[in-house]
Amino acid sequence: MGRSRRTLPEELLLLALDPATGTTAQPQSLDLGLAGAQLVELALAGRIAPDGDRIAVVVPRPTGDPTLDCALELLRRRGAPVRAVHWIGGPRLGLRQTYLSHLERCGMVAAVPGQMCGVLPTTRYQATDNDISREIRARLDSAIRTGVPPDPRTAALAALAHAVGLGKHLYPGNEGRSSRSRLRDLIRHDPMGGLVAHAVMDVQNGAAAQPRRGPASGGRAAGPGVRPAPEPARGVPMQPHRGSMARAVAH
Repeated sequence: MGRSRRTLPEELLLLALDPATGTTAQPQSLDLGLAGAQLVELALAGRIAPDGDRIAVVVPRPTGDPTLDCALELLRRRGAPVRAVHWIGGPRLGLRQTYLSHLERCGMVAAVPGQMCGVLPTTRYQATDNDISREIRARLDSAIRTGVPPDPRTAALAALAHAVGLGKHLYPGNEGRSSRSRLRDLIRHDPMGGLVAHAVMDVQNGAAAQPRRGPASGGRAAGPGVRPAPEPARGVPMQPHRGSMARAVAH
């Protein structure tokens, strides 16, 4: 897998960055979304595939992306398909920071040091090339406004954006209500994106232990629940000490 194309976790994170404040919208649910976006990216790369409401490794060959390959190896070590909610609900501490640091190395964001309460050091991240964020946003806008079925990557991005609650960030207020509704409806255009998006929402709702029984066309495939759900993933620690980030939820 080459690096000529941005991955879904990177695009989801860029969508969530507020250009004015350098903070990320919905930081806690965004961590779940990034874990889900990794699954979709691995599926698009042909490394994993849905098996009911579970995820199965079909080609364990590395993609060339270190962060994705780490996730792929962890899935491979499971030895059997894992329920999407269990994977997404597992501990993901530091995943958002990992992708922010990667985007900084690639020159797509810049770290901006600051202080909280005038004393405690913090770090915010500003996009260095707003054209990239505008191009990502334009793909969603086009899918919402034209009604033309989007490509699987854009459909999955829309599903994940809805699942983590970015709708109000991207399309705020009463005037954005119809766009938020259409964003939600795009979930049906990619089965893998739909499966992962529903899993993200289930983890947030505390429903990870319940088996799903529904039509595959909605992204929800039937599958038995065989294990209690783990505790929902926690976001990146918000304590403002050196080397960490402090960011507010932006809407």
